[in-house]
Amino acid sequence: MDRTLILLKPDAIQRGLLGSIISKFENKGFKIMGLKMLQMSKDLSKQHYAHLVDKPFYPDLEKFVTEHPMIAMVIEGKDAVDVVRLIVGPTNASKAPAGTIRGDFSNSTSRNVIHASDSKETAEKEIKRFFKDNDLFKYEFRNGYYLRASDE
Repeated sequence: MDRTLILLKPDAIQRGLLGSIISKFENKGFKIMGLKMLQMSKDLSKQHYAHLVDKPFYPDLEKFVTEHPMIAMVIEGKDAVDVVRLIVGPTNASKAPAGTIRGDFSNSTSRNVIHASDSKETAEKEIKRFFKDNDLFKYEFRNGYYLRASDE
C-alpha cells in the first residue's frame, strides 16, 4: 500500500469545504492514517515550496499558506499517489475537469484548495516534513474484503 500527503489549504477551511473534500478520499476506499490542523510557519513554507521560492508569485503564496490554519493528512491505499492526484485534478483549477476536487471547488491556480504529493519519493519526504512516526496510525478496515480482491 502506498501513502501520500494531502494538505487542505487555508481556502478549503475558510470556505467550509473540509467534509466535502475528505469524503472524496473516504468514498474511494482510502484510509486516513494521520490528520491534524496546523499553522504553517514561513520556514516550513520555504521548505515545502523550495522549488517555488524564486518565483515572482512566491511571496503571495507564502502569505496565503501562513496566514490561516490548514489540515495535513496522510492517506494510504492502493496506488495512493497516482489515484489521489487524479481525484485532486490539475494545479490550474480552471483546467481541472468537473468531478475532481479542484474542478468542483476552485477556479484558480494559487487558491486551489488542496496539495497532494506528486510522486512516491516526494510523498515520503513530505510526510516526514509534517508528521512524526507516532502521529500516524496503523489499522485495518473491517470492510476491507469489500474494497478489493485479495490479489490486488
